[in-house]
Amino acid sequence: MYKLKIIVSTVRPGRKGPLVGHWIAEEAQKQGSFDVEILDLAEIGLPLMNEAIHPIMKQYEHEHTKQWSAKIDEADAFIFVTAEYNYSYPASLKNALEYVMHEWAYKPSGIVSYSAGPFAGVRAVISLKADLINFRNVALFEGVTIPTIGDFINEDGVFVPNDRLTTAATQMLTQLVRWTKGMKAIKEDQ
Repeated sequence: MYKLKIIVSTVRPGRKGPLVGHWIAEEAQKQGSFDVEILDLAEIGLPLMNEAIHPIMKQYEHEHTKQWSAKIDEADAFIFVTAEYNYSYPASLKNALEYVMHEWAYKPSGIVSYSAGPFAGVRAVISLKADLINFRNVALFEGVTIPTIGDFINEDGVFVPNDRLTTAATQMLTQLVRWTKGMKAIKEDQ
């Protein structure tokens, strides 16, 4: 079993990220290759970067950084669940990415994006993929994009995907397994 960390990036009140995060976690568990853990940035509560030494040195001073480093380091793969805020991904995720550096390297990432409108978070995906490459993290081509997120949340507050979203999730998870196998070999060859 590969260790998959699903990172829910939104932290504001009224956020929809946890609903989407739990759905993709269930899909990943059904896939059968992953030991899944959700890392909710709102619950983790990382302060704005407050380490004096650059993360490239891995000389962390604060306990919250050491705990975050350990969670990211133990992962074999990631799925980022992100909303689109102002044509990009949330600042909370940018902050979480920049806390550590080496821990992201040589691991694949799937992205599940959403927005309140019709663009489905694709501009957030573009920004996130551009930043992940700087961490030597490989963002998959396959992903899940959810337009008009409110249309997929029922009156009980449950995320209810349609067939297109479920198919996209299956395709992304299939590729995530393949890339995880391959990236483990590359990571071990450092």
